[in-house]
Amino acid sequence: MKQPMGPGSNHTADKFIVDRRKPHRNSEVARAVRKTRDRLSQRIGSPDFEREMLKIHARAIINSGPAVLAMALLIAAVGLSVGMDFALAGWALPTACSYAGLYLLARRTDRAQVSDIDAPATQRLLLILYFVSGIGWAWLVSLGRSSWSVDQMPLILAIVLLMAIAATALIAASLRGAVIVAFALPVGVFVWLFAGPTLSIQTIMAGLLTISLPFFAYVSHHRNQAAVTLLSFRSEKDSLIAELETAKAMSDEARRRAEEANLAKSRFLASMSHELRTPLNAILGFSEVMAKEVLGPIQNDTYREYANDVHESGQHLLDLINEILDLSRIEAGRYQLNEEPILLAAIVQESCRMVELKLHAKGIRLVQQIEPALPPMVADERAIRQIMLNLLSNAVKFTPSGGEIRVRVGWTVGGGQYLAVRDNGPGIPQDEIPVVLAAFGQGSIAIKSAEQGTGLGLPIVQGLTSLHGGQFDLKSKLREGTEAIVAFPASRVMEELPAMPRQQQQPAVPRRVRA
Repeated sequence: MKQPMGPGSNHTADKFIVDRRKPHRNSEVARAVRKTRDRLSQRIGSPDFEREMLKIHARAIINSGPAVLAMALLIAAVGLSVGMDFALAGWALPTACSYAGLYLLARRTDRAQVSDIDAPATQRLLLILYFVSGIGWAWLVSLGRSSWSVDQMPLILAIVLLMAIAATALIAASLRGAVIVAFALPVGVFVWLFAGPTLSIQTIMAGLLTISLPFFAYVSHHRNQAAVTLLSFRSEKDSLIAELETAKAMSDEARRRAEEANLAKSRFLASMSHELRTPLNAILGFSEVMAKEVLGPIQNDTYREYANDVHESGQHLLDLINEILDLSRIEAGRYQLNEEPILLAAIVQESCRMVELKLHAKGIRLVQQIEPALPPMVADERAIRQIMLNLLSNAVKFTPSGGEIRVRVGWTVGGGQYLAVRDNGPGIPQDEIPVVLAAFGQGSIAIKSAEQGTGLGLPIVQGLTSLHGGQFDLKSKLREGTEAIVAFPASRVMEELPAMPRQQQQPAVPRRVRA
């Protein structure tokens, strides 16, 4: 008894897509799809988005650590060279602590999982450390007026601040507001200490720093937008990868099902062919004995006709079973070709002789156009004969009484060989050609104007031609007839080796005979 489905059950057709034999693969695909959908649904300000931006910011700090350290050492060396050893410690201590804190926090953020990052707290701590570093820069600027005795010290400080602002704008682009938080105080202190009413170098540098701070904040904002675009591109890439993984999992499952269904079909056909052929042989044998009156005359003519009908029906059923088995083996890739050198013209002529009785019964004229001296080609003789007989049977079936069938054998343009069968029957509409090439497919006009068949002849011809690496082409026009062409590749044609030249016999040297 089936269990009732819960309210959370999925009633869609996708519930059968999951491969139960590979649960780990399906769980990985599901996680990838879920993660991608979450990223695609992110917007600026959401926790997931901020966590990704913090990861990018952490990697930028880690990569720029050596450059920041080198700049700090350079400033310290310059300060020591001008004699500011104790005053320089007041700048170095908070600045070094803030940048060391930034580096350690960046390493912790980079090593943590995205889902484990507390975005608001991390952003707050980063901005506090940038503000502490700004206090250190402001202290350095204040030292330039009170302690250092170099004439061009304001210009040097302005250049140092410009370099620090530019570096921070590049490093902290993924953290909004970092440039303003870090350098608003140092720039304000520089303007307050060195700007004056007269036009001097200090006033120019103060104005330059005032303008540069919003400019680099604008540059940092655009780099932040570039990081946002990078995240969106990565989300799209992950989405495509997830879709490909899902499609691959679905195709693997569909292929597995198809293989299982094909195997079940092959087993069923093999079993049914054995079960059906055994009674069919008895039916064919006994009906033939009765129709030919081997054991004595049949007084009733109707019974004799019934025996003939039973024999013909049994033979038709046996042919249908054989065709279904052949087509199933071809589709399953289990049709083994017994390749050997054959003469295509000889097989075509033999097949034409086998249908002579049917041709005479309907008064159809058969015209053969076979190019002479065709070399042998490597193929399966039984398969080539079956191809030819199927095409001839169709041509005889759909050609009206008194019609004509043309059979041609010759060379292809590429150096291969071909066989073609053309009739002047009712033809096939162009939109029905794919139908007649499918299993059990028949054209509407052909069904009305001729005896019905199984619809397996042309699919078997197409499959056997494909196994030989050839090409099957069906051309037809209404009320003009149909032409079927089977072309075999040049690689199957055997090249005739040139005759070996006779070696000139050298004159025999007489042997000396001792006396």
